[in-house]
Amino acid sequence: MKRDSRLSGVLHVLLHMAERREPVTSEALARAMDTNPVVIRRIMSGLRDQGYVRSEKGHGGGWTLARDLATISLRDVYQALGQPSLFAIGNRTEAPGCLVEQAVNAALDRAFDEAEALLLSRLTAVTLAMLSADFQKRLGDRRNRHRLEIAHAS
Repeated sequence: MKRDSRLSGVLHVLLHMAERREPVTSEALARAMDTNPVVIRRIMSGLRDQGYVRSEKGHGGGWTLARDLATISLRDVYQALGQPSLFAIGNRTEAPGCLVEQAVNAALDRAFDEAEALLLSRLTAVTLAMLSADFQKRLGDRRNRHRLEIAHAS
């Protein structure tokens, strides 16, 4: 079963956009996500409708962030994508006549509901600013390791 990776991909490009001061074209974002610019425009239009990004047409145009990273949660982006299914598993039959399957469905439905609530809560608690800070730390750590490697090689 194919996973829906749009959330991960969009978060990736939003963080790249945050690192740039100029607009980023749909073509450049499509290359970063290994997809078609039309797909990017469709995805980004949902984010624009929610006020997270804006687009500028013409020469030098493209997509830019419209809000501070600290004001955008992962759940915000997830909802702007149309709230894709969080789980690839589900009940075999939604309205079974079999009492055994009804019991199975009831137990699974409770577990899925609890897991979804927990995941959505976590997505709400994490902002793009937190992801950006994690990226910056990783980048700094990599630069420090590289400096140490050069110093040890000398």
